[in-house]
Amino acid sequence: MADYVITCGSTADMERSFFEERGIPFVCFHYEIDGKEYPDDLGKTMPIEEFYRKIAAGAQPTTSQVNADEYEAAFRPILESGKDVLHIELSSGISGSINSALVAKSQLEEEYPDRKVCVVDSLGASSGYGMLVMLADDRRKAGSSLEDTVTWIEKNRLNVHHWFFSSDLTSFIRGGRISKTAGLFGTALGICPLMNVDRNGKLIPRDKYRGKKKVIREIVERMKVHAEDGVNYSGKCCISQSACYEDARAVADLVEQTFPNLDGPVEIHSIGTVIGSHTGPGTVALFFIGDERE
Repeated sequence: MADYVITCGSTADMERSFFEERGIPFVCFHYEIDGKEYPDDLGKTMPIEEFYRKIAAGAQPTTSQVNADEYEAAFRPILESGKDVLHIELSSGISGSINSALVAKSQLEEEYPDRKVCVVDSLGASSGYGMLVMLADDRRKAGSSLEDTVTWIEKNRLNVHHWFFSSDLTSFIRGGRISKTAGLFGTALGICPLMNVDRNGKLIPRDKYRGKKKVIREIVERMKVHAEDGVNYSGKCCISQSACYEDARAVADLVEQTFPNLDGPVEIHSIGTVIGSHTGPGTVALFFIGDERE
């Protein structure tokens, strides 16, 4: 097995068991809700269900990035153990946290001249970011070198598709992603915006559909268009959801019916507290491998 450790941010939105079983340390982002700051620690400090209940009751969380000292604290024990670090970071199109990771890299490589710290932009978020971490770790376990894995990530990260829809526009209105007038009008008509992450790692609105049934069908149609080998797609598929498991399950069921050759059942994860601070409840995100993102 290659002699380096993969790390990432908590915003990869995978289960705690994923990180523990694979030995992947994660760095916690932060959020503040009801005047108190918490770590984005996969629901350990505050259960994710409670977090979304607070938002539904009117709480308006804010988020903060990881600073360079926190990245240093995460990377240093790995370097001291004699291993290199490959850190895969949340999309630079969504967060500036990668700059703090790069500061930590520069400082630590001066301190440990015989070790390497590689920082790679995932250009992804939530469980799509997590899927990229998983695929990179599979390569590490198969013996891929640090340099080869970095090259593979940079070559393949735009092939991880991220498609989202939301049936609750409240947090999008609060965050300024949708105007108040458009949001209230859309809510009244049951409009569900369909969005994706573009090649720059930014969340882009694509279309609007009236009603969840239509947008659920359409998000799977997008997968048919973009997935590797179309309906014969044989790769992994993940979904993340924010307090709307039934909607996510409906998408997963339709994906499994449409793509009979999937590599295992669709995995459903929770959108964590930092990404969820911006989406609010009611968001479903679909992730798969396909053609290069536009």
